[in-house]
Amino acid sequence: MKTILFIIQKEFKQIFRDKFLGRAIFMIPIVQMVILVYAATFELKYVNLIIVDQDKSSTSSELIYKYEHNPFFHVQIKDIPESEYEQFLKKGKADIVMVLPYKFEKDLYRNRSAKIQLLVDAVNGSAAQLSLGYCMAVVQDYNRQIAFDLSDVSGFRQASIAIQTRHWYNPYLDYKIFMAPGILVVLVTVIGWLLAGMNLVKEKELGTIEQLNVTPILKYQFLLGKMIPFLIIGLVDLAFGLVIAWLLYDIPLEGSIFTLFLFAFVYLIGVLGLGLFISTVSHTQQQVLFVSYFFMIVFILMSGLFTSVDNMPQWAQVANYLNPMAHFSKVIRMVLLKGSGISDIQRELMIMIGFGFIINSLAVWRYRKTT
Repeated sequence: MKTILFIIQKEFKQIFRDKFLGRAIFMIPIVQMVILVYAATFELKYVNLIIVDQDKSSTSSELIYKYEHNPFFHVQIKDIPESEYEQFLKKGKADIVMVLPYKFEKDLYRNRSAKIQLLVDAVNGSAAQLSLGYCMAVVQDYNRQIAFDLSDVSGFRQASIAIQTRHWYNPYLDYKIFMAPGILVVLVTVIGWLLAGMNLVKEKELGTIEQLNVTPILKYQFLLGKMIPFLIIGLVDLAFGLVIAWLLYDIPLEGSIFTLFLFAFVYLIGVLGLGLFISTVSHTQQQVLFVSYFFMIVFILMSGLFTSVDNMPQWAQVANYLNPMAHFSKVIRMVLLKGSGISDIQRELMIMIGFGFIINSLAVWRYRKTT
C-alpha cells in the first residue's frame, strides 16, 4: 500500500508540473459546460419562411398575420413565380416556402376546405421536421379558429374535448436540461480516458518509465498508481461540472448525489482501464490520440447523447452494451432528472463493474515490465 501511495504522490506532482495537463483539467470543464451545452442542441429557434400569397384575401392575410407575430418565424412575403420557389431553397434563403393559392378564401368558406402548399428544405432532416411541425401547428390553430367561426355562423357548435398535457422531468422542454448531463459524461470520459493514456505514454517517450521498470514495483501497483490520481481528478471535475450546470442552467438534482458518484466511480475505473490498455499497446502520444479518438467518436455517436438509442437498428442497440458512455449517459439523466436510485440503475451498474474488471485485467496483462 505504501508503494502505491508513493506512486500516487509522484503522479500528482508530475501532473501539475505539466502545464498542458494542469490547464486541461480545469479548462475542459469550463469550456465544455459553457460552450457545448449551448452549441450541441437540436432546438430550432429561427425559421426563414417565405410566403407567396396568390389569393390576397382577408383570410390569407389573417393566416400570414399569425406567422408574422410568431417568434419562431422570420417571414418574408414575396410575389414570385413558381419557377423561382426552388431557387430560394437551393440558395439557403428559405427554410420553408408557403404558397397560398388562388381562391383560398373562396374554397375555405364554400367547400369548408382549402389547400396550401409547403416546400421544405429537408437537407437537415431533424431541422426540417421541427420547422414543418412549427408551421403546421400555426395552421392547425388557425384551422380551429375557422371551424369555430363557421359553426357559430351556422348556429351549431360541435362538442370538444380539452386536452391538458403535462411534461415530466423537463416541464419546459428546455434542451439544455437534456444536453448538460450528456456533456458531463463527455467531460468525465476525456479526463479519465484520454489524459490518463497520454500520461503513461509520455513517460515512454521521455524514457522515465524504464527507471520505474527496473524497480521492484509490481505491475498492478504501477497501474493503480497511474489510475488513482485521474480517478480523483475525474470525480472532482464531475463535481465542478455539476456546480457549473446548476449555476448556469439550473439543472435539477432529483436523485441521490451518492448514487451518481458511485456510478461515476465505477465508470471511471472502466474508462481509465481502457485508456491505460490503449497506452500499453502504443508507443507515442500521437498513437494514443488516434486510437482513442476513433473509439471515442463511435462511443459518443452511439451513446444517446444526441439521438435516442431506441431509434437505432437492433444490432446497434445490442452492440451498445459494450459502450460505457451509453450506460453513463442513461444513468446520469435518470439520477439528475428522474430521481432514480441504485435499484433503478442496477443493470447498468453491474455491466460497468464487469467492463471495468475485464478491461483492467487486460491492461495489467498487456503491460510489459522488465526487471
